[in-house]
Amino acid sequence: MAFRTESGGTAPGGPGRGTGVRAAAALRRVSLQRLLFGGVYGTILASTLASALDHDNGRPNPGYDAIWILVAGLAAAAAHGYAHTVANWAAGSRKVTAETLRSVASEWPLVAAVVPTVIALLGASAGWWTETGAVDVALVVNTLALFGWGLWAARVAGEGWTTACRVGAVDVLIGLFIVGVNVLSH
Repeated sequence: MAFRTESGGTAPGGPGRGTGVRAAAALRRVSLQRLLFGGVYGTILASTLASALDHDNGRPNPGYDAIWILVAGLAAAAAHGYAHTVANWAAGSRKVTAETLRSVASEWPLVAAVVPTVIALLGASAGWWTETGAVDVALVVNTLALFGWGLWAARVAGEGWTTACRVGAVDVLIGLFIVGVNVLSH
């Protein structure tokens, strides 16, 4: 399996070709750089938004909050994909709309990264735990995900396990920063 890289080559671990539907194939050919960026960025976005939920003054509404975190992920992905296209526009390009749609669609990893937080909040909406409990679950899961993103990025870059764990630990520091600010702000 191979992911398409920004330079047009492939990197190990991604889906191959020949699966049929063109749109699905285009989504699977997302560059490894965009996959890793989207994963980290989406995880951090979801964590910071979930942390902010602990401080609203109204009655908890985790279903409503889950929808808004998903909307924020979709908006961030669309904005990033659009900005990426605008930054790379060539004068006289005739396929601007198609390029923009492809670029926005390739930001799906950012949206996918907010899903664990959305699921935790929907769990609170279903009565599995409180909204505060859902935020706590999301922050723990997202901090662990940040470790995984860092580990994976370093391994794909050819680093050994020790260096990869160190990179993952640095990513965890971002998650712990968000958790720390959340704790201190109470």
